[in-house]
Order: sequence, then C-alpha cells, then structure tokens
Amino acid sequence: MEKNTTTGGVMARVVKILGRTGSQGQCTQVRVEIIDTSSSKRSIIRNVKGPVRVDDVLVLLESEREARRLR
Repeated sequence: MEKNTTTGGVMARVVKILGRTGSQGQCTQVRVEIIDTSSSKRSIIRNVKGPVRVDDVLVLLESEREARRLR
C-alpha cells in the first residue's frame, strides 16, 4: 500500500454514496476506490463524517478496515 508522504495516509476517491448511517444520520456511507500507482482498483466501504460528494478525494489514515454495510 502506497502512503502519501505529506500526510501519512492513503488517497481514495469516492465512487458511490450508499446512504446515511449513525444513530442520527450524522455519517455517510460511501464506496471508495484506493488511488495508487499499481493497476489494481481496490474499493472498500467507509463511513465519512461531514459533507461528501462523488469524485471527492479522501485521505484515509487507516485503509485496512472496512465499514459494515447498511441494512
């Protein structure tokens, strides 16, 4: 996994917004695609707090954990 040297995180692009989650809907569940130099397109599901749109770029400080799917 390639790390961004300035922030210590991994860059990921928002591919799809899956819905709101949390007890009061304060988080948004999104599918992100890890941006790295290799040709593999790895995508994971993450919870994001705050405003987010498709094609936004996030810096993930930890890229191994994946959020549970919404029910």
